[in-house]
Amino acid sequence: MIPDGGEERTIVDTVRQVQHDLMAADGRVVVLGEDVGPRGGVFRATDGLYAEFGDHRVLDTPLAESSIVGIAIGMALAGLRPIAEIQFADFIHSAFDQIVSEAAKLHYRSNGEFEVPLVIRAPWGGGVHGALYHSQAIEAFYAHVVGLKVVAPSTPADVAGLLRAAVADPDPVLFLEHKKTYRLIKGLVPEGDWTVPIGKASVARPGRDASIITYGLHRHLAVEAADRLAADGGPDVEVIDLRTISPLDIDTILASATKTGRVLVVHEDNISFGVGAEVAATIASEAFYDLDAPVIRLAMADVPAMPFAPPLEHAVSIGVVEISAAITTLCSR
Repeated sequence: MIPDGGEERTIVDTVRQVQHDLMAADGRVVVLGEDVGPRGGVFRATDGLYAEFGDHRVLDTPLAESSIVGIAIGMALAGLRPIAEIQFADFIHSAFDQIVSEAAKLHYRSNGEFEVPLVIRAPWGGGVHGALYHSQAIEAFYAHVVGLKVVAPSTPADVAGLLRAAVADPDPVLFLEHKKTYRLIKGLVPEGDWTVPIGKASVARPGRDASIITYGLHRHLAVEAADRLAADGGPDVEVIDLRTISPLDIDTILASATKTGRVLVVHEDNISFGVGAEVAATIASEAFYDLDAPVIRLAMADVPAMPFAPPLEHAVSIGVVEISAAITTLCSR
């Protein structure tokens, strides 16, 4: 659903405003992370929260991600609703054990006695000349973990709706925000307690000839590519924005695949063992006889990291030109 009313905001303004509204409405909501206090975070996603809610609800932490997540788990178990910010998603790996072995498994290992209502916010993705340690796509690591939800909204309205849903969820949620969209993407954000259900994809652009299944920044690039192709008399392409990576919205994926018969899966992460592989395998298993061509994946090559040099960064990035070329090839089969 695309909102037809509300206030226009950027992604980062939406993140800040929703956190403010949640904290104002519920004293259990606390924010913690590196530089989230007086500085307002490196992207200013927590700007103003410290001044309004004080240091007992906006906690500047040491540079230690394992302690940020570990403390947040304890807060959640004690009845709070913590929002833990990882300054860059690249820094999250030192908290891997806390996330995977503790937060994601506590409900199961306690036979349902304990819940961990924890949100971990993490700016992710490339395209900002950030290179190694500031450009990684981490979603595939964590989507593999049962007990952890992974969401990656790409519009201000979806950011607002999914962040509210994540804070209300009794289970831990990794909330990925593509940093290139922070100030690049603007859109209407409905007033009030607008929510978007976790686990539900959206049809960003309807079409009949082929489907692009994607998420994050590439939702916008895919729509742009589809619009250009249509304007040039090319195929009519449907774009599905997953919004939630885990759990996947299998019904929406299969509905689009069976309608168009041709599917391109696009993501920024390395191509091997990524989200695209799971989507492609699901379609091949459940909609094989409805396909007119094999499912194609378009993703970053299997390089260790996003390069720093601009020509190399451009060479490994997936843009509108690459998406258009892949769809054209797919529709010629």
